[in-house]
Amino acid sequence: MASAAAAAAAGMGCYSQTSWALRRLGAGGGALASAATRRRNCSVAAAVFDNQNREYVIVGGGNAAGYAARTFVEHGMADGRLCIVSKEAVPPYERPALTKGYLFPPEKKPARLPGFHTCVGSGGQRQTAEWYKENGIEVLYEDPVEAFDGKTQTLKTSSGKILKYGSLIISTGCAAARLPEKIGGDLPGVHYIRDVADADSLVSSLGKAKKIVVIGGGYIGMEVAAAACGWNLDTTIIFPEDHIMPRLFTPSLAKKYEELYEQNGVKFVKGALIDKLDAGSDGRVSSAILKDGSVVEADTVIVGIGAKPSVSPFEAVGVNIEVGGIEVDSMFRTSIPSIFAIGDVAAFPLKMYDRIARVEHVDHARKSAQHCIETLLTSQAKAYDYLPYFYSRVFEYEGSSRKIWWQFYGDNVGETIEVGNFDPKIATFWIDSDSRLKGVFLESGTPEEFSLLPKLARSQPIVDKAKLKSATSVEDALEIARSSL
Repeated sequence: MASAAAAAAAGMGCYSQTSWALRRLGAGGGALASAATRRRNCSVAAAVFDNQNREYVIVGGGNAAGYAARTFVEHGMADGRLCIVSKEAVPPYERPALTKGYLFPPEKKPARLPGFHTCVGSGGQRQTAEWYKENGIEVLYEDPVEAFDGKTQTLKTSSGKILKYGSLIISTGCAAARLPEKIGGDLPGVHYIRDVADADSLVSSLGKAKKIVVIGGGYIGMEVAAAACGWNLDTTIIFPEDHIMPRLFTPSLAKKYEELYEQNGVKFVKGALIDKLDAGSDGRVSSAILKDGSVVEADTVIVGIGAKPSVSPFEAVGVNIEVGGIEVDSMFRTSIPSIFAIGDVAAFPLKMYDRIARVEHVDHARKSAQHCIETLLTSQAKAYDYLPYFYSRVFEYEGSSRKIWWQFYGDNVGETIEVGNFDPKIATFWIDSDSRLKGVFLESGTPEEFSLLPKLARSQPIVDKAKLKSATSVEDALEIARSSL
């Protein structure tokens, strides 16, 4: 497959009359009149492509790209063949650190690169810039792809480079959803977090801040607010829903976490919408004005209101209008041969729940990358069968009175049964009308307890709801669930 892709790439590069490379040379119809002239143009055109490694090209430099690169190396197919095109200035890294350890104060041992380059998050090797060089992988930094031509199998970057590919892996991830500029979304002191540069800017602000406002009660909001507690800052979280983490937490579960945050000095403004962000005399954000007219003072604002899949400039490949993202099959192939999509940007078949999904999580980024590349490089024809998994770890800085670490597996549908008092453990089970366990959440579990969760969620056993409801401890509840396997 690899040699065939290389041959195809070479052929397309030589004879495509619409290739950007030939247009840059000013080659017109007359120049292509004879076979001899075509051969001359072929050699010149090949020379003007700006990437040396053209057999496989990954667009995007996030988590999925790093794990894809590792899989190429494991199969001996990276050296001189793989090119990664990234908008970032550094090699791929474990992005979850940016809203966790990266935001700790300097005296509380914050995470810093190169400490969390992929693939250390899964126990793998730390892939620094030297690792990519040693493995013959070409990486183009700070030069995102801005144009794409599927017919000629070429890409154009923001600096004007023309790149050639045989097989293309789209790994562009997501971009942070932003507040409109007209309501202050771009004021100095207003932050969004998607990359290291964003996190560096926020850390700089936190070092000078006194009052911060976090907009959004989801993952980003809760993790940033927890980190802000380590700086002893006046912190307020504003969101339109009735409780935090509404897409996953039940009201009862959310209440437990909200109380913990309040014990750490965090204030909540629920059911509120932002009207605008105001600036002070220095032009920096000074307050958040809510739709009801109330004012919350802030010298730093962090916006965590979701993300949007970064499909541009690949819209022509095929975008799923329901979940967003580039639509792929169960092996991450798009509708166009030799083009794949992985990670956050991929809209893929969630086999066990029989629906199309797009998952914004590091676990899926890692696993989708490995599955896709193994499909590309081998005869593997096994469908991707992903089990949804989410987790969070907060308040882990030095001096914290209590560390939080929860995990969730499966689907949060059906009746819920909550067991435990959050001292420190609490568990929630989602059970459908047939008494099948669909999803399970656990706070502060042991390694053995956490390892049970995916087994339960994937097996979806029929459980005795009466016994589960009468369980006197989280340990008892997990044992009841285990006995149902």
